[in-house]
Amino acid sequence: MAIPVPLQTRATPATAAPLERFNTAPAAEAAGTLLTCLHSHAWTRRLVAHRPYPDLPALLAAADEAAYDLSPEDLAEALTAETRPALPEDTYAAAHTALNAAHAAYESRFGHVFVISLAGLSPDETLNHVLTAIRSRLNNDPDEERLVTAEELRHLAKTRLSNAL
Repeated sequence: MAIPVPLQTRATPATAAPLERFNTAPAAEAAGTLLTCLHSHAWTRRLVAHRPYPDLPALLAAADEAAYDLSPEDLAEALTAETRPALPEDTYAAAHTALNAAHAAYESRFGHVFVISLAGLSPDETLNHVLTAIRSRLNNDPDEERLVTAEELRHLAKTRLSNAL
């Protein structure tokens, strides 16, 4: 009696999870990914140096901690790569005019682009949220606004990093 031989199949190799790819990528590639999340070389070097991360929450916690340690020069570097928050496509012209004026006033007062995290907001809420925040933050003194801006950059970096991985 012949013993049946199990059928052998050629299994498709599993693709690596995004975090695993990040952890094992060459340093320059991992740095490129991080710089799209927050354009700070100090922040990027720190996160790349501490790989591998066991899970995404650990990476996000490390990213947050590294962002708290950024110097004013590091924050200025990060701000150079930021763009104004995008408005929904169907926003009317008067809103664009009001927002452009608010952005110009902000940039004149603080010397950098206005940054804000819009994570979790619906497109309908975006315009009012941005206008309210920019008008409110125009009343901040430069030191207070630097702290608010750093916090917004931390939120943006974590959201972008979560989306990237």
